[in-house]
Amino acid sequence: MGGRGARGSGAPAVSVSARQPQQDRSRATRERLLAATVDLLATEGWAAATVSAVAEAAGVSRGAAQHHFPTREALITAVLEEMFEEMTAEAAATVADLPDGPERIDTVVDRAVSIYTGKQFKAALQVWAAAASDPVLREAILPLEAKLARAAHRLTVSGLDPAGTNPQTHRLAQVTLDLARGLGLADTLSDDSARRAQVTAAWAEQLRAALGSG
Repeated sequence: MGGRGARGSGAPAVSVSARQPQQDRSRATRERLLAATVDLLATEGWAAATVSAVAEAAGVSRGAAQHHFPTREALITAVLEEMFEEMTAEAAATVADLPDGPERIDTVVDRAVSIYTGKQFKAALQVWAAAASDPVLREAILPLEAKLARAAHRLTVSGLDPAGTNPQTHRLAQVTLDLARGLGLADTLSDDSARRAQVTAAWAEQLRAALGSG
C-alpha cells in the first residue's frame, strides 16, 4: 500500500510539470497571434487581418490559430483589449519623471503625440474604421477607447499643471490630445515626422504662454 501511495502521490506532480510547458507554449502561441494581428492591421489594413493570414504571419498552423481564436471576431476582440491596455498603460504612466521648467511642456506634448502615432494606434484606426459600419464591433471598441481617452487626459492635465491651479488646463489638455490624434491620422499615409516636430514645437510654445510656463 505504501508503494501505491507513493506512486499515487507522485502522479499529480508529474502531471503539473508536464502541463506547465504546454501552457507556456500555448501562451507564447497566443501572443504571437496577437502580435501578428497588430502588425497586419497596422501595415496591411483591416481586410488583410484574417485568421489564416495572421496564422501564416505568426508561423502558426491555421488549426492552432483557430484553437485560440475560433472566429475572426474573437481574434479582433482579443487584439483590441491588448492594444488598448498597452496604450492606456502608456497614457497612465507616472509624471514623476517629467522635467521641471519649460521643458516639461515639450515632454508632455511629445508623450501625448506618441500615444497616437505608435503601431497600436495605427492598428486601432483600422478597427475604428470597420466599426463605423459594424454595431457589434463598435460596441466592443467604445468602452476601450473611452478608458484610453480618460487616461490620456489625466496624464496630460497633471503634466501640464502639476499644482492643479490653472483653470485653463483641462481645455488645453483636450486640445493637445485632439491635436495628437490628428497628427496620428496624418502619419498613417506617409512619414509625417518632420512636419509633426514643427507642429508640436509650435503648440508647446503656445501652451507655455497660456499656462505661464515660459
